[in-house]
Amino acid sequence: MVPFSVLDLSPIPQGGTAGDALRRSRELAQHAERLGYRRFWMAEHHNMPGIASAATAVAIGHVAEGTKRIRVGSGGIMLPNHAPLVIAEQFGTLAALFPGRIDLGLGRAPGTDQVTARALRRTRGGADTFPDDVVELMHYFQPASPGQAVRAVPGAGEDVPVWLLGSSLFSAQLAAALGRPFAFASHFAPDALMDALAIYRRDYRPSREWPTPYAMACIGVIAADTDEEAGRLFTSQKLSFVKLRRGEPGPLPPPVASMDGHWSAVEKAGVEHAFSEAVVGAPATVRRGLAAFLARTKVDELMVTAAIYEQAARLHSYALVAQVRDALGEGAPAAKAWQKEEPSGA
Repeated sequence: MVPFSVLDLSPIPQGGTAGDALRRSRELAQHAERLGYRRFWMAEHHNMPGIASAATAVAIGHVAEGTKRIRVGSGGIMLPNHAPLVIAEQFGTLAALFPGRIDLGLGRAPGTDQVTARALRRTRGGADTFPDDVVELMHYFQPASPGQAVRAVPGAGEDVPVWLLGSSLFSAQLAAALGRPFAFASHFAPDALMDALAIYRRDYRPSREWPTPYAMACIGVIAADTDEEAGRLFTSQKLSFVKLRRGEPGPLPPPVASMDGHWSAVEKAGVEHAFSEAVVGAPATVRRGLAAFLARTKVDELMVTAAIYEQAARLHSYALVAQVRDALGEGAPAAKAWQKEEPSGA
């Protein structure tokens, strides 16, 4: 069975607070752990009134402290915003507190607008030095050498798998060159998905920790008891995306009965394109959609994300998706051909 994982942006619901969002994220992680999801990742975004996970390492610690088994990590840390040593210390600390449960996914984008990126005061080459920064960061997790001038404490010798994340071909190429696992952000940027997976697998250079390529894709999945209810829940994310594209980001709005009057024809086309890989519907609909996506991509792991305004509906959606996952594992013998054990240290 292909393992399923969760990406959570810790959405702040309209009328709620960042504290509400982070408590909801922790509750969702506990729920996901009981349902057998493999990972729970959180993402770094800045100057976004609708996202509470800007201090990503702190948010991860909050979630990890409330869970026992599920892997917790970043999807991702936007490395151009940070000195590699700082991230090694942060995630080394998390690994010291929660051994064998912390993942570090790295992205190349700033995760914000350019004005905010400058306010973060990261003055090196940013995205231009990303490959070198990744290598430097991975070095800090190696056991310290005699005479090593700069060490990550905590961090040196800690078991922190480093993933490369991306929505284009660049990170796929870098992940292949470094022998790292790769995750593609098809939940909002689906265009290069198949090309990125093909390049990653074709050019992969085995590493000690990862002798074979390991690819994951993230897609939006919203499940409900009926197709109509799932579609209604999905309108919150659509409304949020439209506002973001208008330069008016805000808290996650409640769902509406119809998107009519809430977007222009151009905005509708943009939303439908960005979310073209999303699977939304009742369990039977979700099963068909996920089976088709897994058969097409042959990913080793699937990460799902859902920005749902109502917490009870969000928890219910992930429970239904877990049921679909189990049904796919039992009912699709072909899937067993691409089942792959995760390498040690992952």
